[in-house]
Amino acid sequence: MTTSPAVAKTIALVGKYSAAGIAKDLLSLAHFLVEAGHTVVLEQETATNLSLTEFTIMPPAQIGQHADVAIVLGGDGTMLGIARQLAPYQIPLIGINQGRLGFMTDIPIEQMYTALSEILAGNHQLEQRSLLEGVVIRDGQEITSGLAFNDIVVARGAGSGMVELKVTVDNHFMYNQRSDGLIISTPTGSTAYALSAGGPLMHPNLAGIVFVPIAPHALSNRPIVVSDSSKIIIEISAVREASVNFDMQSFAHLMVGDQIHIQRSKHVICFLHPKEWNYYHTLRDKMHWNEYPTVNGNLN
Repeated sequence: MTTSPAVAKTIALVGKYSAAGIAKDLLSLAHFLVEAGHTVVLEQETATNLSLTEFTIMPPAQIGQHADVAIVLGGDGTMLGIARQLAPYQIPLIGINQGRLGFMTDIPIEQMYTALSEILAGNHQLEQRSLLEGVVIRDGQEITSGLAFNDIVVARGAGSGMVELKVTVDNHFMYNQRSDGLIISTPTGSTAYALSAGGPLMHPNLAGIVFVPIAPHALSNRPIVVSDSSKIIIEISAVREASVNFDMQSFAHLMVGDQIHIQRSKHVICFLHPKEWNYYHTLRDKMHWNEYPTVNGNLN
């Protein structure tokens, strides 16, 4: 649904059910929302794993048809999982951080009631983020497909040597690469695995897709950013064991000759942030950019 969050009536709650104390926090949040006049539903897997039966329970597809907003209480992994499932329905997402880093779940849990009161009253920023879609083709047939909010990663197996890849962009040959793998990342994913592998930070509003080699054999194989309108094909040229994963949450084994076709998805993720939110504050906060000695020896 695409109802304005300023008049949201049905709010879905999704939680990181393995986190300590999450059931108490979810129920407290649910009662807070009910008292504010909203209808609350719980995502099915969250409710089942936490044995919560007080509220209506819905699977993601049903949430997509009935909810106006989804609030995710957990970490970025929790957000990744539900965001891909709700992307076709254009439901705005609000992230409450109960994980470790929280680039996407940006509201600290101790501030959630104040922040949610403002956001649900219409005092918010609406931000859209891109997704990637990938299809694995074997002998001319599709064998699997998936969406990725962060990245699509082609990687060698744990007991395998390097994987050899042929990469084509918009029907133009880019390169052959021998490496441990290749990360194809959205701007959102540029602060995740791609960053650990030496990729650049990309502002989430940029219309780009970044390629980041994982331990390439040739040191001249550097990360490159291409247009997000690009059609990308990665072909497995040689390997003993390899796989492709979508946000590290769904996997498929690969064989020599397999092709992974990647492009920007037609779907987008919509985030609702507090009015004062900005990306650079997130970078400073999460990456500790502001922590360096001043001339007086103090930390900023």
